Amino acid sequence: MYPRLMIDINKLRSNLEGVARITKEQGRCSLMIVTKGLCADREMVKLVCQHPAVDFVADSRIHNLETYACRARKAGKQTVLLRLPMACEIEKVIKFADISFNSEVATLRLLNEEAAKQEKIHKVVLMIDLGDLREGIFFKNEEAVLNTVSEILSMKNLELYGIAVNLTCYGAIIPKYDNLSQLCDWAEKIETKFELKLQMVSGGNSSSIYLIEKEELPEGINNLRLGEAFLLGNDTAYGTKLPGATDDALILEAQIIELKEKPSLPIGEVGVDAFGQKPYYEDRGVIKRAIIAIGQQDTDISSMTPLDSGIDILGASSDHMILDVSQSEKKYEVGDIVKFKVGYGAMLKTATSGYVEKVYS
Repeated sequence: MYPRLMIDINKLRSNLEGVARITKEQGRCSLMIVTKGLCADREMVKLVCQHPAVDFVADSRIHNLETYACRARKAGKQTVLLRLPMACEIEKVIKFADISFNSEVATLRLLNEEAAKQEKIHKVVLMIDLGDLREGIFFKNEEAVLNTVSEILSMKNLELYGIAVNLTCYGAIIPKYDNLSQLCDWAEKIETKFELKLQMVSGGNSSSIYLIEKEELPEGINNLRLGEAFLLGNDTAYGTKLPGATDDALILEAQIIELKEKPSLPIGEVGVDAFGQKPYYEDRGVIKRAIIAIGQQDTDISSMTPLDSGIDILGASSDHMILDVSQSEKKYEVGDIVKFKVGYGAMLKTATSGYVEKVYS
């Protein structure tokens, strides 16, 4: 059935080994693999949990951790909740996550109370915001950071496992030696003041891995959290392909449901489309237009690349995608399949959509 996301498990394995070589052998960091990109799909999680190079398995959704916490722990991996916990999910966080990332004292208190009920010691990683302006205590607010550390250390059922930063995802701030060095400075300051040793200083996600190749990752960083690098084979700072990895482990396939020659410009007054945007149309004259059975509800057209270089994506509504196939050397027919490489946005939406089948090859 179509549309479907074709997943080459051997290429994913190769990607995993590629990022492991960079992260662990070259960078001397522990490896945390993030599973949310494929919505913690079972076969992908199985691959990750079985791989000896993986130290931590992480997701931003406690629902996903719930589906594989037992498997990961049996394989000797620690489970990590990346998104700051919601108050409504505290019980599950303690049950299914060995470690959670945090920035709010109120949430930490709830975690401590629940951990006591479940008779557990829960590990927490304190998020420091170095300027990307997503989660974390702002790095210039020394009093807030130190007070929060003090609070954590006073809680009997929490362990301060480490500190971490997130970059690129919101503010698009690229990790550099200078800003990640500030995280290392914070680690040293916390260890000195409170006479302890942090187990983890996590220097970000797939946007930080390029620093290892350039030999610019600060020495104090000892962990990276990799999702896109593993699944799509590239760093997310500059989008460059990683050595030993491939960008075509995931291929989206969709079927043509209409194929007709029509004008390239709509006729009549242009308003807004189904998503409230006013579109722009290029006058290409009469073109051969193919409609495939997938749309904005199921994917992100801005991060899809047709494998056939003669195809242009013109646009999409919720359930239909319009292609210009005029320049293709292939003579398409209704029922034919069009294939695409996917970027991060398209991968997330297709993996989450119940209308897109996942098929392993």
